[in-house]
Amino acid sequence: MIIIDNVKDFDLDHIFDCGQCFRWDKQEDGSYTGAVRGMPPVNISISPSKTLMIDNADGAEQERFWRGYLDLGRDYGAVKKVLSENDRKMSEIITFGSGIRILRQDEWETLISFIISQNNNIARIKKCINTLCKNFGKQAGEYNRKEYFSFPEPETLARLAVEDLSVCSPGYRARYIIETAKAVAADNCEKLYAMKGVQAEEAFDYLTGLCGVGPKVANCIMLFSMGKIGSFPIDVRIRQAMNQVFGIPEQNIKAMAEYAAINFGEYGGIAQQHLYYYVRNHKSKGE
Repeated sequence: MIIIDNVKDFDLDHIFDCGQCFRWDKQEDGSYTGAVRGMPPVNISISPSKTLMIDNADGAEQERFWRGYLDLGRDYGAVKKVLSENDRKMSEIITFGSGIRILRQDEWETLISFIISQNNNIARIKKCINTLCKNFGKQAGEYNRKEYFSFPEPETLARLAVEDLSVCSPGYRARYIIETAKAVAADNCEKLYAMKGVQAEEAFDYLTGLCGVGPKVANCIMLFSMGKIGSFPIDVRIRQAMNQVFGIPEQNIKAMAEYAAINFGEYGGIAQQHLYYYVRNHKSKGE
């Protein structure tokens, strides 16, 4: 087990229930279990004293990986201070989801996951992705008597026909998945994985050139897997949030993007996740 003490600004529900990931399952004790990058599944929990525990993982190499994946090297306290110090509304929203962190996910898995996410709800997205992994991925191992699978490789999905994906029920997105898999597999993922090291504009242009990837999906991929923390994805919930919190008309996406660029700047993606979590959860929690 990997044990990391004194982990600040970290809440499992805030992180795994803010729309950025789909293959982590909450357990009865409040912990979360999932499989990442084909590695054996792990269970993540955090104690009241802020000790983070990652079960079914050990060693210095794996600890480095999980510290990176969970973005533990970033001072989220400082980021939240910047985002909230001049805006009372954002201060309230950030307090509501105070433990949010941006996961550093795999680019390929994030690409296909957010193609699947289009015009979809989280329950269906998770079911589709988990079925995709079970049918076309490889066994990753078991945890607590449940079997986990890796995310399918681009080459595997590129060889499929649209009807092969019917088992996952992706609907019209099946063609997008297969065509994008073919494009990514053509150079063995080289260009996709190179996007982490380029400017946001170049990454955006590359991603929107793939089948089924529009501006919102591209910004999600950039934010959740490529380290482009300034990316500000705008979907239905964010339009609702920007309208409710800042009074911007829901259809004025350009004004929302401009507001984010001016007021959130380099931390636009972190602000976006706080807004998403707030508009999705605050009513159900009596706020």
